[in-house]
Amino acid sequence: WWVSVAAACITYGVLQFIVPTIHINNPILVGIPKLGPMFAPWVALLLLLPAPVSLFNSIRKKKLLDKQKDIESIRVLSWKQFEELVGEAYRRQGYTVLENEGAGPDGGVDLWLCKDGTRYLVQCKQWKTLKVSVKVVREMYGLVAAHQAAGAIIICSGMFTQEAKTFARNKPLDLVEGQQLAAMIESVRKSGGQQTLQSIQ
Repeated sequence: WWVSVAAACITYGVLQFIVPTIHINNPILVGIPKLGPMFAPWVALLLLLPAPVSLFNSIRKKKLLDKQKDIESIRVLSWKQFEELVGEAYRRQGYTVLENEGAGPDGGVDLWLCKDGTRYLVQCKQWKTLKVSVKVVREMYGLVAAHQAAGAIIICSGMFTQEAKTFARNKPLDLVEGQQLAAMIESVRKSGGQQTLQSIQ
């Protein structure tokens, strides 16, 4: 939301105060500088439109994390809420989080984490009964190379199979099971976000 506000303020200033000072010799285009102040408020308003929606979503995601009590409350979330919860948890740890709006409950890169120029891929598995198989982990490992990321994190509300854990060993893959996620959520709630990303080999 604050990007929208900043863009609106800068654009308004440019159109209102800078554009009118530009001198154009072309007789056809000479009137353009005078149009700047006329369009300034409308363009600024247009840029401000996404701000309320973005601010509302930001507050909603913060509340979503703050009301989680344990793994059971996490498991009743929808797959989309699960992704938003995970994103908010890493956001509070100082990471820039980009949510993949085109993703779905079946896989792919759900979140992109970035901090200090290092990028990680995140896949969220809100599976209430099944264990996450090695196939999912292998596919995510392939995406790490394809996207030239530093590593990947696969987070589930349940558990991973032993084969999946064995495959991830000594690779830039971090498998976070339900109980570990619940502990991370609790930690960032209590510490105000002063927790580091789980170590990736």
